[in-house]
Amino acid sequence: MSEKVVPVVTRKGNEDARTGQSGGAVRVSGVSPQHTPATKIWFGRVSNEPGFRSPPHHHGEAETGGYVLKGHGRIYFGEDYSEYVDMTEGDFVFVPPHMPHVEVNMSTTEELVWLTTRTPDNIVVNLPDVPDEALEGYRRA
Repeated sequence: MSEKVVPVVTRKGNEDARTGQSGGAVRVSGVSPQHTPATKIWFGRVSNEPGFRSPPHHHGEAETGGYVLKGHGRIYFGEDYSEYVDMTEGDFVFVPPHMPHVEVNMSTTEELVWLTTRTPDNIVVNLPDVPDEALEGYRRA
């Protein structure tokens, strides 16, 4: 006899925070193996307070898709994190597996909020930090 399969809703305030974190990038999941029957996807909300950034990191084998709900984000990547892409509300971004990067909130007054999905899970591999001055155009609040 098979078990009945039904949609699982994670209510606001009941998201799971037991996930990989990196500095100023705060991740909470709404759909993940940690608290739903999901086995091949992590889907959650990532936020950065004004002027905050993550340390360098990558997401292992995971492919990452992001959508900016609010704010102005920048992802630094490449040699010495000298390259970057900017995103604002309504933009989508794809970050390939194993790509070292730094996620920043370019505003010193407004929160940055992303919706992010990864497969198979929210893998976060933190790397050695870099000084703020190495990130062109970045400044803290």
